[in-house]
Amino acid sequence: MVSELIDKYIWLVQTFIDAGPRGLTLAEISARWCSRYGGTEYPRRSFNNHREAVAEIFGITIACNRATNAYYIDEGESAVDGRESVNWLVNTFTVNSLLTLGKERLSGRVSVEDIPSGQKYLTTVMQAMLDDRKMTLRYRRYMGEEETRHIRPYAVKEFAKRWYVVAFSEEAGALRVYAMDRILSLEIAEERFRMPQGFRVDALFEDSYGIYPPEGEKPVLVRLRTTAREAAYMRDLPLHPSQVFLGEDPEGRSLFALRVIPNPNFVMELCRHGNRLEVLEPETLREQVKGELLNALKLYE
Repeated sequence: MVSELIDKYIWLVQTFIDAGPRGLTLAEISARWCSRYGGTEYPRRSFNNHREAVAEIFGITIACNRATNAYYIDEGESAVDGRESVNWLVNTFTVNSLLTLGKERLSGRVSVEDIPSGQKYLTTVMQAMLDDRKMTLRYRRYMGEEETRHIRPYAVKEFAKRWYVVAFSEEAGALRVYAMDRILSLEIAEERFRMPQGFRVDALFEDSYGIYPPEGEKPVLVRLRTTAREAAYMRDLPLHPSQVFLGEDPEGRSLFALRVIPNPNFVMELCRHGNRLEVLEPETLREQVKGELLNALKLYE
């Protein structure tokens, strides 16, 4: 049921994106609905409920032009393009839907990375978020014991092929991040909660990297030097939104700067680039990355 609802929300968004700024009347939307979902009528009440859900989940407003009685995505397609994380989520569900519909015709022609936790729990968590309902989860940490937690699901976040739920833990009395692939079971409770006013998950992780929310740490200025080839990749896929290109040194190597909290996720990301990237400052981060690389080298000596 939850998966079907999310599919309908995504279909509605994609339908309006395809329609462009002219929009669609309710009759036109209903005709497309009948074609997609087997000839059943699309009641105005259901349409309005789906509009509200799209606004709550994705932050996308489907407005109505009273002069033409046509509905459209406010600000057109740019409203989606301006929200990269939302656009990614919409595209992910849309592609998944297309693959399901065309599984036989596309067999052997499409390769995608599997994220099992997303398939199993993502839609359930999003439905709880939509209804502002608390959840009970059984969770097993890596190298840890099984535990039961009562949470208020505030947001979902994807990082490095894993989905995470950002939630307020009633046991801890603070925000916690839970990897969905470590969840053993998940139940939506009847009890509701009130979302903190102005909460934005992107703002929470603005100065951080990966899935470590700040816990009092302050971001620091990080300067990097890379090979020309690595620089091309980093310009296309920045390490962090604060990343800026500073130019090249006399030897033709590229210089970058960013302001971020150097948490364990960030250190591991820097190590992943190997000899294609060098940390220039701060010195503490440089030594930390150096130590990790030396420890790795010892395994092969």
